[in-house]
Amino acid sequence: MSAHIRVGIAGYGNLGRGVETAVAVNPDMTLVGVFTRRDPGSVAPERAETQVFGWDRLAEFEDEIDVLILCGGSKTDLPQQGPELAARFNTVDSFDTHARIPEYFAAVDAPARAAGRTALISTGWDPGLFSINRVYGEAILPVGETYTFWGRGVSQGHSDAVRRVPGVAAAVQYTLPSDVAIAKVRSGARPELSTRDKHTRECFVVLADGADADTVREAIVTMPDYFDQYDTVVNFVDADTLDRDHAGMPHGGFVIRSGSTGDGNVQTVEYSLALGSNPQFTASVLVAYARAVHRLNADGRIGAHTVYDVAPGLLSPKTPEQLRAELL
Repeated sequence: MSAHIRVGIAGYGNLGRGVETAVAVNPDMTLVGVFTRRDPGSVAPERAETQVFGWDRLAEFEDEIDVLILCGGSKTDLPQQGPELAARFNTVDSFDTHARIPEYFAAVDAPARAAGRTALISTGWDPGLFSINRVYGEAILPVGETYTFWGRGVSQGHSDAVRRVPGVAAAVQYTLPSDVAIAKVRSGARPELSTRDKHTRECFVVLADGADADTVREAIVTMPDYFDQYDTVVNFVDADTLDRDHAGMPHGGFVIRSGSTGDGNVQTVEYSLALGSNPQFTASVLVAYARAVHRLNADGRIGAHTVYDVAPGLLSPKTPEQLRAELL
């Protein structure tokens, strides 16, 4: 096992840039380079020392990269790239289309297992850290209900999905939690809430030249797995307005387990995140799990895995002895 974990970045959008900066603050990691489908000469990395390579050069680095972090989108990139790259590298990704995780897991597991590779799918903060807290809540309070709220914030996956709609030149999507629903849950009332009751979605869209606004709006609000179960507002704006008012990427949310123990004592467990930059925080989670994947593979644990399969101590650069002495 190498002294440093050698990391590669596959894809260089907002998430890839976040991974680049996160690797730099982890002293047990070294960045091999960024691999992009764009012309490498047109890509200006965040750090001057970062090397940028064409996507077609990935095959040259199979023995030089310990973990490849996949930074493509969940709608079209990862379903193809995840299985292909798991056959050649240990990988970590943030596939976040919840309804399709089981089939994506199976698609990645087979090639990874055949190649003796380890692939950690669907990490970040949701799926990822929120997933872990849902399990904790249900395991500890078996009598109760679990509620997840997202926002207010920019969803990278949903924004990417909107940008791929024909006729969309640029777009940002915000997820908005219902304050009324959150208050009911925190009270211990355990309300029955539909997907539509808990959140609304708001899109700010720049139309491509000649695009029909009504056609674009209909394609967005009826999109399966993304918008069809929500009340969705689509606002059309010009490019200057989008750049001026919607350039930031905040996000966050809550996982709340409302339950009872014994003779009816109300118990509420809440985990929350308030993120100044969604992609940078997600990238930091991916980098921590890259460390875990490196260790899992060295231990012979191959195939696809999720956050449920990874012990917390594997995320930390500290030794088990340090963790027991300092954090337990």
